[in-house]
Amino acid sequence: MTTGTPLVTVLGASGFLGSAVTALLARRPVRLRAVSRRPYAPPPAVTRAGPARLDIRTADLTDRAALADAVAGSDAVIHLVTHRSAAGDWRTADGDAAAERTNVTVMRDLVEILGARDRRRNGADAGGRGARDRGEGPPPTVVFASTAGLAHHAGPPATTYERQKLAAERTLHAASASGSLHGLSLRLPTVHGHVEGGGPDRGVVTAMTRRALAGEPLTLWHDGTVRRDLLHVDDAAHAFLAALDHAPALAGRPWPVGSDRSRPLGEVFRTVVELVARHTGRPAVPVLTVEPPGGSTGTDFLDVEVDSSAFRAATGWRPRAALGDALERTVAALAAAATATPRADISPKEGNHL
Repeated sequence: MTTGTPLVTVLGASGFLGSAVTALLARRPVRLRAVSRRPYAPPPAVTRAGPARLDIRTADLTDRAALADAVAGSDAVIHLVTHRSAAGDWRTADGDAAAERTNVTVMRDLVEILGARDRRRNGADAGGRGARDRGEGPPPTVVFASTAGLAHHAGPPATTYERQKLAAERTLHAASASGSLHGLSLRLPTVHGHVEGGGPDRGVVTAMTRRALAGEPLTLWHDGTVRRDLLHVDDAAHAFLAALDHAPALAGRPWPVGSDRSRPLGEVFRTVVELVARHTGRPAVPVLTVEPPGGSTGTDFLDVEVDSSAFRAATGWRPRAALGDALERTVAALAAAATATPRADISPKEGNHL
């Protein structure tokens, strides 16, 4: 970072994870640039959090010029942008040009923009010294949100989404190896929870909670024994700050980050319906096994277990949220807001499974 007040830019600041990361960064003495595709009104958790000087921007980051403007002068960039369907589904079809631009091209443009800046910055002065020789600090840092799915099957990526995340990772890590930036990726499992005033969680825990609140049965595509690592959004946000603080030591590779404890989905869903019943006073809705839809893949039926030991050893970070307490807080928040939650927020794929 520079010797002055560092500029940290969050791409995707209005999203679910972006809201949590931005709120934590707001507590630091930094210049904080929050960038999102749609107009973003930061919640009190951001505006009142602390000493950060906040700069809010709206930009289409698939536009290279807009991306260059968004990251101009940044000492660090936290890249949380990913493609989702209009209903919030992360699944990506082959040939989806919009997904390719968001998940792959934005990263390619980002490292080229930062690399060009680093080359200009390291041009020799009259005394023949580059910027680093003059003590002007290290190259910028980029921390990228990737997927834990990349580590859980042999061979090439099993889905288009995983292929695109891997392509972005490789682009970032190659740029890091060249010395133009410190780049690393965090491979995350399912992130869940509730961010006060922040972006919506469109993942399976929230989707199933809303179904139960609406009195509808929860559905599984299997017998409920498939296991998932569920990482609370607060723990995920703290992991990004830990990565930021240790970037030179972490740069150039992916790091699995999770709760380090997987749970059977059937157990998770039954806990959700019991908590909803307790909050509403109504009988618990059933948890049913149904036939998987045509869009399901083999990866939907694989366990996802994450070993964060390397990241924990390198940074001192550790997951803190207990799943039971986290589910209780999520159900309480969604129950309080149930009448304001539109059913359109739940897509068929998203509502059935992880």
